[in-house]
Amino acid sequence: MTKLSVNINKIATLRNARGGNVPDLLQVAKDIQKFGANGITIHPRPDERHITYQDARDLKHVVHTEYNIEGNPQHNFIDLVLECKPDQVTLVPDAIGAITSNAGWDTIKHQDYLTEVIQEFQRNGIRTSIFVDANENMVEGAKKTGADRIELYTESFAHQYSLGNHSAIEPFIKAAIRANELNLGINAGHDLSLDNIKFFKDNIPNLLEVSIGHALISESLYLGLDNVVNMYLNKLK
Repeated sequence: MTKLSVNINKIATLRNARGGNVPDLLQVAKDIQKFGANGITIHPRPDERHITYQDARDLKHVVHTEYNIEGNPQHNFIDLVLECKPDQVTLVPDAIGAITSNAGWDTIKHQDYLTEVIQEFQRNGIRTSIFVDANENMVEGAKKTGADRIELYTESFAHQYSLGNHSAIEPFIKAAIRANELNLGINAGHDLSLDNIKFFKDNIPNLLEVSIGHALISESLYLGLDNVVNMYLNKLK
């Protein structure tokens, strides 16, 4: 079975929009695990606009499944990961100020840098994953860095799938086959949702883990609204 790691960035976004501690990020992480998720993912940005560095530290004591921290391996991020020692670190080439991740690593151009960072994390017992586009050359470059896994950047698949273009899965299948040949573990994430996740999973050989945040939280809000609205109505009778 492919594992589900839930990205809780959007919970922190909602909390920060109002101030205070509602919703309670730590309680949400506990509940998500209680509901059966296999892990918790966070992606702190340098401006801490949703997940804060203190959140990352606090979650270390709450996550008992698998803890995955994503981000651009700049100095502060590296220090945070080495302090928290999550089960997995996922390296993502975020540009400063980017709303969300929008590209995988050029693992050939940045091979030396990625290799150095990965070695540091692995020396500390942290599994490493590199965020890559569905490109066999980038998968091969990831292998040369010594990474344990890749995370396939799935936005292009999700967009094309929503338009009815199911052939958009083909480069992902090829990338996955190459990763399997190289003994690289395969994760995936970005815009995967209830609409497309089964098709993606069924077509990617040996998919170990998906990280889903924005869609899962948005779907949860909608699917839960009926219940909560009626709970309020009952209170107001």
